[in-house]
Amino acid sequence: MRCAWATTPLGIAYHDAEWGVPVHDERILFEFLLLEGAQAGLSWETILQKRENYRKAFAGFDPKKVARFTAVQKRKLMKNEGIVRNHLKIDSTVTNAKAFLAVQKEFGSFDAYVWRFVGGRPRVNRSGKIPAKTAQSDALSKDLLKRGFKFAGSTICYAFMQAVGMADDHAAGCFRRR
Repeated sequence: MRCAWATTPLGIAYHDAEWGVPVHDERILFEFLLLEGAQAGLSWETILQKRENYRKAFAGFDPKKVARFTAVQKRKLMKNEGIVRNHLKIDSTVTNAKAFLAVQKEFGSFDAYVWRFVGGRPRVNRSGKIPAKTAQSDALSKDLLKRGFKFAGSTICYAFMQAVGMADDHAAGCFRRR
């Protein structure tokens, strides 16, 4: 059995291979930070369908390259039908890339920074209810926003934490549950 939300081929593949798997790779952490921000107000399935387009549009999720995007590049992205064309979300990717690099410089890595919000280990949810946010996502959100990140509210942060395995919310009968 797998979690009930994984019902499409794309969703099943994502669930089975990625969701809830601890991530410590900087590029992948940046990827999910960007994708979770893009997802705000949309379905995750929509973002999964656009993921490869995001990878191409945002320099393979290289934060150093994204941080250097110009106004001309951002205007070009607004015409890219393969991504979510919302100027606030596009602007936030550049802002977040710069903030991501600042966090890396301060903490040695974004990984070292972000995982401290869960004590370095995934928080396994045994309640059976999947929360929209937690005290940990509230703290992460508050700190990210203080550092200048955009689209980093607590609900987005919790979805990010689930995506990168900081929170494990696999259902009780799911074969991926720890």
